[in-house]
Amino acid sequence: MPPARSDIRTLLSQYLEHQPEEGKQLEPLFVALDAQASPTSRTTLPGHITCSAVVIGRDRRVLHIGHKATGKLLAPGGHGEWADRSLLAAALREVSEEAGVAPGDLCLTPQFLEVPIDIDVHDIDANPAKGEPAHQHIDFRFAFYLTAELPPQLLLQDEEVSGAQWLPYADVRSPTLRTKLLDAEIRGLDGRPEPVNASVLIHDGRGRYLLHLRDLRDGIWQPGVFALLGGGRERDDACPEATVRRELAEEVPGLEPVGLTPYSVEEETSVDGLAVPIAIYAGRWSGDPDTVELHEGVLLRWFTPDMLDRLRLSPGLGDLIRRHAAEHPPASVPPETVRLQDEAPEGTELHIVGVHLHLEDEHGRILLGLRHPDSSYAGSQWHFLAGHCEREAAITCLVREAKEEAGLVIDPVDVELVHLVHLVDAPAAARPRIQLIFRASSWSGTPEILEPDRCVQWRWWDPQDLPAKVVPYTRQAIDRILEGRPYSEMGW
Repeated sequence: MPPARSDIRTLLSQYLEHQPEEGKQLEPLFVALDAQASPTSRTTLPGHITCSAVVIGRDRRVLHIGHKATGKLLAPGGHGEWADRSLLAAALREVSEEAGVAPGDLCLTPQFLEVPIDIDVHDIDANPAKGEPAHQHIDFRFAFYLTAELPPQLLLQDEEVSGAQWLPYADVRSPTLRTKLLDAEIRGLDGRPEPVNASVLIHDGRGRYLLHLRDLRDGIWQPGVFALLGGGRERDDACPEATVRRELAEEVPGLEPVGLTPYSVEEETSVDGLAVPIAIYAGRWSGDPDTVELHEGVLLRWFTPDMLDRLRLSPGLGDLIRRHAAEHPPASVPPETVRLQDEAPEGTELHIVGVHLHLEDEHGRILLGLRHPDSSYAGSQWHFLAGHCEREAAITCLVREAKEEAGLVIDPVDVELVHLVHLVDAPAAARPRIQLIFRASSWSGTPEILEPDRCVQWRWWDPQDLPAKVVPYTRQAIDRILEGRPYSEMGW
C-alpha cells in the first residue's frame, strides 16, 4: 500500500516546525492530501507528491543525474509506487533504480533524520505522449550520507538517465535545496556519518545484562527480539547521550544507570535497508526489573552471557555482550561474600540519592537553573544545580556536578549539609529519593551553560521572590532552610 495520508501529514507537520514560513507555498500539498485519489498517484491533479534522494558524500558534494526527458541535472527521484511503505522508502527505491546506489550504501543525517530537508513545488509541462496535462510536482527531498569514504560505482538507468555529476552545495541546481544545504552546513551537515541511534548496555557489574523484549508488531524495527534499551535520535537531541537518556525516560522512567559512558559504535540495518550507526553506552544498574514501569516492549530481564544462545537477539547483540563481558569480568569474591548490589534485608526499600547545590551570592540570592523544555524531568522549571549520586561520596558528587554542569570549582571543605528532603515523586514512583542539599560557603568561577540539553539558563533569585515554576521540593527546601529546619518530607 502507498504511504498513509496520516503519515504524510505527520511528516509535513515535522517539516513545518522548522520551516514555518513555507506553509503558504505548500498549499498545493494540502490540496493533494485532501483529494480523493492517493496524493502520491501520478493521476492526482493538479499536483501530486514525488520523492527524491539527496545523497551527500564526504567531500560535501551532492549526487545529480541527467534526465534524458528534460535535459536537467536533478537529484535522483520520481513518482511513488504502490509497494512503497513510506515516502523515504520511495526516495531510496528511486536512487537505487536510477543510479544503482543501494540503501545499505546510505545512512540518515542527524540534522534531518527521516524529515525532508526540502519540500519543493514546481511546474511540470504537459506530456501529450503520456496523456498528462500540465501539473505540479510536490517533491519531498530526503538527505542521506554515503557510508563509505568514496562514492560507490554508479549503475545508471540507461532508459532515463544520461549521466551523473557530484556537485558542491553551492552548485546544487535546485535553488530551494541549495539554500537548505548551505544553511545546514553551518549546523554540521558535513557528509560524515555519525550515530543516528543510541542504546545502552546495562550491566550489574556481576556478569548480568539487562535485555528488553520488543513488541511483536509489523512495521517496527526488530520486532519480537531481545535488544538493548534505546532508540532513534531526534532532531532536538544534542548528542547520542541525550538520546539514550530521553529514551530511558520514555521507555522505563525510574531506571537510571550510573557511570554512563560511550562503549562502541555498531552498525545495523533499518527496515528500509539503510545503514544505521548506533552509539552504544555502558552503564551499571542492579535493580529488580519488575519494580520499574515499562512503557514500551513486553518485559525486561537479566541474562548472563551463557544464556544468550537460547534467546532470539537483535543482530550482533550476542557478540557485543560477550565482548563487554570479556573486557569487564565480574569481581572475584569468595562465594560466601557474593551479594548482588541490590540485596538488602527483607522489607528494605532502596532509595535514589540526589545531591543539590544551595549557592548564595553576596546579596543573599540563590542560584537556580532553568531546565530544558524537553528534559525528562521538570522541563521548563527552575531547579538547584543537582545530580544523582553514583558510587561516590555525596560531597564528591556535588563537586563533580558543579564543575560538569556550570564550570564552578568548589573545595569540599567549604561544603556543609543544610537540608534533606525525603521524597516520593509520585505514588507509583519506582524508588523513593533522599535529596541532600548542600551549601558552599565559597567557590570560583561564573555559572556557565555546559549541558544545554538539561539546563538553558542560570540565574540568581531572591529566596523571597522565586519564579512561579520551581520544582516543588526545591521550593520546599529553600523555605525550610530559611526557617532553619534541616529536614522535611514530601509525597508520603
